[in-house]
Amino acid sequence: MVQYNFKKITVVPNGKDFVDIILSRTQRQTPTVVHKGYAISRLRQFYMRKVKYTQQNFHDKLSTIIDEFPRLDDIHPFYGDLLHVLYNKDHYKLALGQINTARNLIGKIAKDYVKLLKYGDSLYRCKCLKVAALGRMCTVLKRVGPSLAYLEQVRQHMARLPSIDPNTRTILICGYPNVGKSSFINKITRADVDVQPYAFTTKSLFVGHTDYKYLRYQVIDTPGILDRPFEDRNIIEMCSITALAHLRAAILFFLDISGSCGYTIAQQAALFHSIKSLFMNKPLIIVCNKTDLQPLDGISEEDMKLVMEMKSEALKTVIGQGGEATSDDSVLLTMSTLTEDGVISVKNAACERLLDQRVEVKMKSKKINDCLNRFHVAIPKPRDQKERPPCIPQAVLEAKAKEAAEKEKRKTEKDLENENGGAGVYSMNLRKHYILANDEWKEDILPEILDGHNVYDFIDPDILQRVEELEREEGIRQAEEENDEFEIDGAELTPEQQAALAEIRKKKSLLIQEHRIKKSNAESRPTVPRKFDKDKQYTSERMGRQLSSLGLDPSLAIQRMRSRSVSRRGRKRDRSPEGADGGDRMDVDGDTPGKKQRLSRSRSRSRSVSRPPHEVVPGEGLKDSAQKIKAIKLAKKSVKKRNKQARRGEADRVIPTLRPKHLFSGKRSTGKTDRR
Repeated sequence: MVQYNFKKITVVPNGKDFVDIILSRTQRQTPTVVHKGYAISRLRQFYMRKVKYTQQNFHDKLSTIIDEFPRLDDIHPFYGDLLHVLYNKDHYKLALGQINTARNLIGKIAKDYVKLLKYGDSLYRCKCLKVAALGRMCTVLKRVGPSLAYLEQVRQHMARLPSIDPNTRTILICGYPNVGKSSFINKITRADVDVQPYAFTTKSLFVGHTDYKYLRYQVIDTPGILDRPFEDRNIIEMCSITALAHLRAAILFFLDISGSCGYTIAQQAALFHSIKSLFMNKPLIIVCNKTDLQPLDGISEEDMKLVMEMKSEALKTVIGQGGEATSDDSVLLTMSTLTEDGVISVKNAACERLLDQRVEVKMKSKKINDCLNRFHVAIPKPRDQKERPPCIPQAVLEAKAKEAAEKEKRKTEKDLENENGGAGVYSMNLRKHYILANDEWKEDILPEILDGHNVYDFIDPDILQRVEELEREEGIRQAEEENDEFEIDGAELTPEQQAALAEIRKKKSLLIQEHRIKKSNAESRPTVPRKFDKDKQYTSERMGRQLSSLGLDPSLAIQRMRSRSVSRRGRKRDRSPEGADGGDRMDVDGDTPGKKQRLSRSRSRSRSVSRPPHEVVPGEGLKDSAQKIKAIKLAKKSVKKRNKQARRGEADRVIPTLRPKHLFSGKRSTGKTDRR
């Protein structure tokens, strides 16, 4: 079976791009270095190689174009006539002929200049001959630029043509525009042809595929045809005529009996009679469409007469070469693509008639005799009247019955969703597939954990009842407090009692204030300084009285507190050498000590209170002083290099630009020194 795939044709570049491609490839794929000191034979060979390589590239590219485009005389007549209708066969052949002529001219130019290069006597002469050869080749190619552009347009259009196999089982749909052809192919195939309520929506051939009795059929939707002379038909109509003329297919002639397409039944009958010569030797079915608008029985007598005439003409179509008329069962059919009434019956009738016609044609061919000799159909004859039904083992029957029962019982989540309100209402139960020791545990409420504790452990089942009891008890107590509240009247008390009451109220307010201060400051409240201690509450005498009341000796605490309250000047005097030696030393020296003496004193004092570096402090992780001294040395050694380089730390990896190039390079002219 011949397959025509026009999508694999190589892209045809225009003249300028063609030259650029070839010359750049020559430059890349051939040597480019030559010197005048080379031997003359080497120079000739260098430039001859460039000319030959360029000619070979031109030849290969042009040969690819010529070979990949189909030859109209060698392909199927359907494609030959279709290409002639679309692109004009004469222009197509002329363009390919010009490409072929250019290929031959380039080959001749290369041959002539190679001969001349054999007699080149210098580098200059050989180079001039090479330039002239390549220039003439490019000039020849630029002259065929219009032909290359035309072939590129043809290639792009051919790549968009549908892949139609002229030899396979085909159903062809034809008729006036807007009679329902595209709607029918959309119903019976997976094709998506545009359907609009105006004429000539379909402007080219569209292909869909359908199956019937395990065989694949291709269905072709043709553009509408008008009833006019052959010479007046446009390219769109000629595509339909070409398909009708050359494809061996079952023809479905669509008839709009409602008249909604804009053409009467008489006009459609005239078209049928004008193209009936294209229906010879092909199964023909007349399809009355749009019966939902107008049934076939409701048309007028004149229109019915025209329909019957078309039916009689369809009966004259023959299946093969015998000339016998077919039965009128499936010649005239009715359907409606809107309601899909009768669509499948029309498809089945067309496929059945096409299959019968193809089988009969093959049976009448000469090749069938070679095939029939190899076939033998054995029909066994019964030897007695005893019935012998097929024996199926009981285990197989039980397995099949069990499998069928499982299929019936099992319900999917989709079935449960439909039964329980559909999507958005039904919520799938994820617990029913849990694998637990006891199936009753699947629906148990899972405990929630908060701060590591199971919340369910702290929930009282009688919590609501207890809350009600507490609220009731609280209400009773509030009522009692309201009854018991009263204000003490000072008029009923004696003067002593009034004084005691005032003291109690003052004490109570002080306690409340102290509590508020403690609560606000908590443990971080500062000690009250002495200048703010207006009432002299925080004194050593008071502390002594409190400690004595507790049975403790306050003398040590008072002495320690007084030692801490000594002025800074007195403490300095106690620690200074002058204070230790008394006034004798002052008398001996006679004047204040010098700076060096003061520095030595401060250094000795700081040295006396500091710790030597090699002393091990607990917690440093070092074993002894020797190990600590070694660690200090290693630390100093590790930072020595960093300190020399003036690094800030281990992560300082900046490399400064010591001498910026833009300031220290180049010759400065007069007046340019300000850039420093």
